[in-house]
Amino acid sequence: MKQRGVYEPGPTAASGESREMKPRSHTGRRLFVLDTNVLMHDPTAIFRFEEHDVYVPMVVLEELDAHKKGLSEASRNVRQVSRFLDDMMRGVTKEQIDRGLQLPSGYSGNHGKRPSTGRLFFQTRQLTSVLPEGLPGQGGDNAILAQTLALQNEHKDARVILVSKDINLRIKAAVLGVHAEDYYSDKTLEDADVLYSGMTALPTDFWERHGKDMRSWKEADRTFYEITGPAVRDWQPNLGVFEDIPEGIEGIVRKISGDTATIELTRDHRNERHNVWGITARNREQNFALNLLMDPEIDFVTVLGPAGTGKTLLALAAGLMQTLETNRFVEIIMTRVTIPLGEDIGFLPGTEEEKMEPWMGALMDNLEVLTGSQEGGNWGRAATNDLLRNRIKIRSLNFMRGRTFLNRFLILDEAQNLTPKQMKALTTRAGPGTKLACLGNIAQIDTPYLTEMTSGCHLCRESLPRLGAFRTYHAGPRGALAACRLRLGHPLGVRLNASRRPPL
Repeated sequence: MKQRGVYEPGPTAASGESREMKPRSHTGRRLFVLDTNVLMHDPTAIFRFEEHDVYVPMVVLEELDAHKKGLSEASRNVRQVSRFLDDMMRGVTKEQIDRGLQLPSGYSGNHGKRPSTGRLFFQTRQLTSVLPEGLPGQGGDNAILAQTLALQNEHKDARVILVSKDINLRIKAAVLGVHAEDYYSDKTLEDADVLYSGMTALPTDFWERHGKDMRSWKEADRTFYEITGPAVRDWQPNLGVFEDIPEGIEGIVRKISGDTATIELTRDHRNERHNVWGITARNREQNFALNLLMDPEIDFVTVLGPAGTGKTLLALAAGLMQTLETNRFVEIIMTRVTIPLGEDIGFLPGTEEEKMEPWMGALMDNLEVLTGSQEGGNWGRAATNDLLRNRIKIRSLNFMRGRTFLNRFLILDEAQNLTPKQMKALTTRAGPGTKLACLGNIAQIDTPYLTEMTSGCHLCRESLPRLGAFRTYHAGPRGALAACRLRLGHPLGVRLNASRRPPL
């Protein structure tokens, strides 16, 4: 790439500018210099810096222009950035651009942050490079570093910060004395270990503080409690509550009104009498999972956890039970994103389902477990497998756009490899009567440039509480090797989100 000129913002506003374009106080002022990869990752990044100013170097515009063609998500994001910038610059003069464009404050989707009230600056005049003479290369990264250094020298009253997702660029910036940060605004959590669990243990004095005005009743074979007290304020609908004592109660919060909550006791799927397609829960957390997967009022369940915790087995067992036994669903649809663990094996011949079959080893393995106890020997198991395969369809994620699934049990496996855009596209495919089970392990992300914090699974964590539900659970490992792996430092846990269908 050719070396670009280094520019700085224009002078402050002229005396005749309008009131809204007057410079603001520089007290605590920050100027964020954005790298190209930030805008390619999140096209709305320019709106996410609240009251601070945003600076886009000219080299960034050049690189955005070079990446605007293509069908990838990065190319789509580049084109969206260009549309945002074009809308903001429509009808403005060169003098207004020099003074900085007022960032729109009405943008929604700012991850709960305050509306942006800063200005957007572009490079408008050339400066002498201040990079060390021994710095090799003439690439775009060096041009951005030179621009940031120049801005530090010109704007002593502001803290200039380089924002980039390029680790090596941040390292070079630190060596040169430039403060650089990763882009965090798209991350719903700072640490995967503090994910909202969706389960909480009741304190030992809970009944003394909340049992005075308690009311209980039964509907069919389900038991309900109505509880009033201060602890209810911290609860959410579909939160799992339990007493951490032998024979303690386990329940799900069904309704909250002020300081009053309605709790429904869970069905004990650890008991063989309440097995789901021959599968019983091994612990409290799997019991919560099966209750949510079998609940006809819950349309969306997310199960996150380490390998071997029974995510696919529980979801498949619940789907078969509700498809073949209760006839609630017409069929089971299973899909996943096709990201290879190692080298790509190349072209796969056959139909859509035949191409997806090698990616669905988890489905075949769990079907063997679910049909292994069938009577009739090998012939009986083969007949059962044929019956199940007729009711289980394997579909590619690439062809989901525009589809609507009615009365289906939709299982999305390996969901940690989905981007937020893909997750949004898939969840909107569910029509009336469809239930979506989203399974994943955020510790095993294979998609390049996707992290635990930017995975589509976190989109569920962010949006589901607004829909009125959320859940988390822990499950038992598949065997001795998995258990050994977990003891070696991988905490066992499966997180579960649940979305209850809103009333009509």
